[in-house]
Amino acid sequence: MRFNKLDLNLLVALDAMLAERSISKAAERLHLSQSAMSNALARLRDYFDDELLVQVGRKLELTPRAETLKESVRDVLVRVDSAILAQPRFDPAHSDRCFRMVVSDYTSMVLMPHVLALASRQSHTVRFDLLPLLQPPLRELESGEADLLVLPTEYRTPGEHPWEVLFEEQFVCAVWNGGCFAQAERLTAEQYAAAGHVVMQPSGMDAPTRASWLKRRYPGVRRIEVSSFSFAAVPYLVVGTDRIATMHARLARLARKSLPLRVLPAPLPSPAMQQTLQWHKYRTLDPGLVWLRALLQEAVRHMDAELGAAPTGGVSLEQASSK
Repeated sequence: MRFNKLDLNLLVALDAMLAERSISKAAERLHLSQSAMSNALARLRDYFDDELLVQVGRKLELTPRAETLKESVRDVLVRVDSAILAQPRFDPAHSDRCFRMVVSDYTSMVLMPHVLALASRQSHTVRFDLLPLLQPPLRELESGEADLLVLPTEYRTPGEHPWEVLFEEQFVCAVWNGGCFAQAERLTAEQYAAAGHVVMQPSGMDAPTRASWLKRRYPGVRRIEVSSFSFAAVPYLVVGTDRIATMHARLARLARKSLPLRVLPAPLPSPAMQQTLQWHKYRTLDPGLVWLRALLQEAVRHMDAELGAAPTGGVSLEQASSK
């Protein structure tokens, strides 16, 4: 199919080459031969009257014209995928769709097992690809590389992409049940401030951002003795020590099932975390994502029933915005 003398199939090739910055990797991604991809690049260069990709040392770099095309081409393809190629209905029992979700290891441990169990009751062919947060999530959402973001409110992408609150989470303190706080009913502010702490801090932050994040997430903490990139690792790192881990309440309840821990109230106030779902504005009516979003809300109820947590899910965008 052509539009203004451009073979629209070439846009798919162009998108892959601009994303991969490699002819061979783009060819592999689209299951084409390298010669076919090279031919596509030649035709695109002729149409746009621009090199698009140029050799710089051992790498291919985008020309200024290619940089301006990159986001526009991706946007066009996402629109086509969501509005034209999307199926009018979604039947999980007969679908082999792969849902790509950006999640933390916390979400992977406390919520995703319930999502997968519920999904398996309806389908043996639907698949899930759980992606880490390694870059600003806006890029993965707008590029179509992720179908859903399951992240705290502060990580959701600003702007016009819709979102809803999935559940709220409180923070508690986990301590080793053989340590100095083993008999405590609660920690005083003085004990909390004087103790050594195990904390989680996201990777990729510069020093000022990291410091402000730690101060906000762990108020009153003075001695950070162990830091980890993983939420799931934190409760393991207090065992055998007198350190304190301030962590998600649901994850602490789950960890207590297999670790010698006591879970105590946090002595200093910490704002609740809102875990949100966010999706691309073009995919609000995607039947598959409508099914998945409802499945996630149901999974929250199953999660809280198992962990004995107070139900906090199901807050709408309008409710969240009015808080």
